[in-house]
Amino acid sequence: MRVLALLCSAPWFAAAADDPFGAAIYQKHCATCHDAPDPAARIPAKAALQKMPAGAILRSLESGVMLQQSAALTRIEKRAVANFLGSAEAVMLDPSKITNRCAASDWKPASALAEWTGWSPASDNWRHQPAPGLDAASVPRLQLKWAFGFPGGTVVRSQPAVVAGRLFIGSHDGTIYSLDAKSGCVHWTTMVTSQVRSGLSIGRVNNRWIALAGDAAGHIHALDATTGAPLWKIRPDAHPAAMVTSTPVLHEGRVYAGVASYEEGSAVTPAYVCCTFRGSVVALDGATGKLIWKTFTIADEPKPGKSKRGNKTAGPSGAGVWSAPTLDPTRGVLYVATGDNYSDPPTGTSDAAIALSMDTGAIRWVRQFTAGDAYNSTCPHPQKYNCPDSDGPDFDLGASGMLVSLAGGRRALILAQKSGIVHAIDPDRSGAVLWQSRAGEGGVLGGIQWGIATDGSKAYAAVSDIAFARSYPAGGGQPVRSLNSKKGGGLLAFRLDNGERMWHTPAPPCSPEPCSPAQSAAITSMPGVVFSGSVDGHIRAYSASTGAIVWDYNTAREYETVNGVKATGGSMDGGGPVAAGGMLFVGSGYGQWGGKPGNVLLAFEVKK
Repeated sequence: MRVLALLCSAPWFAAAADDPFGAAIYQKHCATCHDAPDPAARIPAKAALQKMPAGAILRSLESGVMLQQSAALTRIEKRAVANFLGSAEAVMLDPSKITNRCAASDWKPASALAEWTGWSPASDNWRHQPAPGLDAASVPRLQLKWAFGFPGGTVVRSQPAVVAGRLFIGSHDGTIYSLDAKSGCVHWTTMVTSQVRSGLSIGRVNNRWIALAGDAAGHIHALDATTGAPLWKIRPDAHPAAMVTSTPVLHEGRVYAGVASYEEGSAVTPAYVCCTFRGSVVALDGATGKLIWKTFTIADEPKPGKSKRGNKTAGPSGAGVWSAPTLDPTRGVLYVATGDNYSDPPTGTSDAAIALSMDTGAIRWVRQFTAGDAYNSTCPHPQKYNCPDSDGPDFDLGASGMLVSLAGGRRALILAQKSGIVHAIDPDRSGAVLWQSRAGEGGVLGGIQWGIATDGSKAYAAVSDIAFARSYPAGGGQPVRSLNSKKGGGLLAFRLDNGERMWHTPAPPCSPEPCSPAQSAAITSMPGVVFSGSVDGHIRAYSASTGAIVWDYNTAREYETVNGVKATGGSMDGGGPVAAGGMLFVGSGYGQWGGKPGNVLLAFEVKK
């Protein structure tokens, strides 16, 4: 169903109690047309909009028939009005409408231990697959087996999970799919509230297998993994800019996840008062979605202020949790990594590792890596508008920490930062620093973005250091970027015990321009091999012992898909490749920051 309407101006009305911000945006911009529409104008009434999924309304505002009429709204305002109007309920697709539906079959997984169940095969977040079903010697013979297209997508952010022959993945339009891993046929599809931003996580609660995902509207969804039936949803943070990029982690009946936001991007509107979002970590009941505990990464609520430039501000804010928590069940602790502050005053919990009690959410300790880091998207602008006085450097920690064992009974938590530094800290001594090694130059989109991996002997890190030429609109707004083809990328290996660099493989040159050799996406390890995707569209396999490239496939092309959807590959960012069941699964397409858009999931298998 499409929204056929115009955005109309209307006076500011009192906000609704359930969603004050969204209600006010609706009243100001939409009510005149939708509260009493002229039938001849084909404008749907508010009651009709309220029966639509919020994700469908948002797509109409961001890229559909309402794109021109919603141009005056910020991203936060678009999402807020979509959430206010639309239904947050997940909607299952009628099986008869699935074009490449799988034949009916029972799905009764006995275990998921040797497969890929979430951000990582295990909650220590190594991103290492010990039993991939293929060996290092066969990796150079990987070839494409099937491709699956996501309708209407330009970005493939969600990372698949693979369990007992089924693959689960979310898409740009909010659809979650259950596919057959060998053939790509569809078992079920369910549309949730908004764009799926997290990886998929699969686990068992009581006697039911469930699929978990976070979306761009800030919801965490649980579906029946066998049928796709919605089980529960929760929006653990009421802030209109909240979103969940953190892949939920299921452990002994509880779901753990972090909450981040896109509020720092709203600062590019000069009149926006930045900022009020605070990051958090939540624990939920896996059976019902009931909130068990919630801990903010910033203890103090934001207060009004004013910058040296005279702009109205609010703060402290930020310190979102972008990545999946790392669990330490033997000590009853979970670890999260945080982003920067969006506004002044800077806090001691931004750009940090935080240890929390799995039982209560109480903070055990904090180890900050970059102090005084308050930054938002207006800071690169020549007039800086809403940039905090601290002015960066925007050194978030976007990758999950990896919990590893060292000689002599010691342990380490390995983290990576947009500063370009890999950190090893002692989780048993309040995060005391063990070693720090530089992998890249660092920057706003530089350093290490989403992924590191380890095989238990070495830590592997892919470097972004993506570079642009920028121009800025005179009246504010997002910068216009063009990619620098000569800078960025590279994969490195470090010893786990002391951080010594073992090898460094620079990124191969990229072409055709505009392109970037940056390696922003999460990486994946298996015995003898490390996989890394690039912004130039290539997925490459590296020898874990030498760093030599042993396989290279350019995903940036058109594909004939098993579901008949027109699809192309492009840049890779966010979630990484998944190895399981003798196959390698790669999402391709990232039409942001000047990258190549795309909408395809690729499945590789060793040539016989």
